[in-house]
Amino acid sequence: MGRGKVELKRIENSTSRQVTFSKRRNGLLKKAFELSILCDAEVALLIFSPTGRAYQFASHDMDRTIFRYRNEVGLIGSDDQLGSRSMEFWRNEIDELKRTVDSMETKLKHLGGEDISTLGTKELKHLERQLKIGVERIRSKKRRIISEHINMLKRKQKALQEENSRLQKRVKLHELNNANINISSGSLESNTCNVFQQRILHDGISGL
Repeated sequence: MGRGKVELKRIENSTSRQVTFSKRRNGLLKKAFELSILCDAEVALLIFSPTGRAYQFASHDMDRTIFRYRNEVGLIGSDDQLGSRSMEFWRNEIDELKRTVDSMETKLKHLGGEDISTLGTKELKHLERQLKIGVERIRSKKRRIISEHINMLKRKQKALQEENSRLQKRVKLHELNNANINISSGSLESNTCNVFQQRILHDGISGL
């Protein structure tokens, strides 16, 4: 039995799709080369991978072959038309951007209280509403910054208080140690004096 007809459709698995692309691409480039050699044909082949990488084969100069093709199908001169459309498009884009910049600069001046003599009641009310919203946002930002600053100061105050408590405890411990040393020294001196007095008394009695 012969092989059944294989349905051509996109390979869903990305790894299998890449492997198939590499094999078919190499086969296509090989066929193009063989065609140019066996039949003395002028062949130009361009392939772009799904990731945008370009592969090509040209039996002659690629640009010359492309120019020959464009001349053959009547596309000569279209570059000028395409260039004109492109220039017109970018000229319109530039004009639109310039109008946007001018509008933004005018609004900025209005927000700063400049050039408002030409504004009507409606525009002035809208500007006033924008300023109120801006002022409220500034006040909210200011309150948040002040609150964060106060919290930071509180944290610093707490840390300083804890450090002060630790230092006070160390000072008290040091004073207590010194007091114990003094008491121990006084007791030693008193005991030494008593022993000396008892020895003198004993020596006196013995002499009698």
